[in-house]
Amino acid sequence: MMKNNKQQYQEAQLFTVGSLFAGIGGICTGFIQAGYKIKWANEYDQKACETYRYNYSHQLYEQDIHNVKNPKDWGYVDVITSGFPCQAFSVAGYRQGFNDSQGRGNLFFETARFIEEIQPKAYLLENVKNLAGHDNGKTLEIIKDTITKGLNYSFIPFILNSKDYGNVPQTRERIYIVGFRNEGHIVGSLNQDFNDNSSNCMSNTVSNKFKIPKPISLTRKITDIIDRSTVDKSYYYESSHKYYPELEKTMIREDTIYQWRRVYVRENKNQLCPTLTANMGTGGHNVPLVKVDNQYRKLTIQECLGLQGFDPFQFKFPNHMAKSHCYKQIGNSVVVPVIKRIALNIKYALS
Repeated sequence: MMKNNKQQYQEAQLFTVGSLFAGIGGICTGFIQAGYKIKWANEYDQKACETYRYNYSHQLYEQDIHNVKNPKDWGYVDVITSGFPCQAFSVAGYRQGFNDSQGRGNLFFETARFIEEIQPKAYLLENVKNLAGHDNGKTLEIIKDTITKGLNYSFIPFILNSKDYGNVPQTRERIYIVGFRNEGHIVGSLNQDFNDNSSNCMSNTVSNKFKIPKPISLTRKITDIIDRSTVDKSYYYESSHKYYPELEKTMIREDTIYQWRRVYVRENKNQLCPTLTANMGTGGHNVPLVKVDNQYRKLTIQECLGLQGFDPFQFKFPNHMAKSHCYKQIGNSVVVPVIKRIALNIKYALS
């Protein structure tokens, strides 16, 4: 069917996105909801790729980006996003940083290579909060110098907690870094409000138009996400289970989430979900638990999706996908509403 002038104009106004380390598409979903067009995405994990292809139809490059000789072959995009692997900087990991034995820390420099080759109008980086203080701040300093001095993009870092910025009842702090092309002289700091720092902001720059999201009220509760109907029995602990006496003793409330911590149960008294992790489906540590109708069970896959801001009725996993893989992929993802707010503000700045 021939596109009319209005359709062609609307498509011309869409900013395009290239997503590195896309996972199951949390960052992509946030940008799509903000009105962008995903031109291509990249992910190397086989299981995550299966889930991604199950939910999205745009181009997915399933390969190690170390082996991509010419990033331009993937096509120009207005924005490059990168949730490069966080394990190298995570408190939960070995915190090896750029010296990570599996090479995950060095994947930032692959992101920088793509930015340098493609020259997008803007970029968004996402990682664990611990990246900010890793190696006494030296790691973040290297990233800043690479982006500003090496690539000539601005550097605007900020830390957001999903409970304060995404209206999602999960405590999940992440560092985000945003920057714009040809503005390498503009550098923000985590210790100051970039938008109120007139020395960094110049009225004729795109960076000045970008606003770090402000806190919003948390109106969604744990009880809005927990499924009160009967779920699959595999999620429940039977009375014969060796952990059952501990669950029965500690889990007394139905309006919060508990967490199995290897040998004991911890109650989250702030009525928020603790940070969902990639290993929450292995059964040994950080397993989120709820009490429903005097029964004790793990959070379902759909509940975990909801706590990451996905629509659990629209986002689906392939039917054959093992629960452990689903939990891992959700734990490695991002809180979609937070990404959407950042994406909207990037869009406003570019417009």
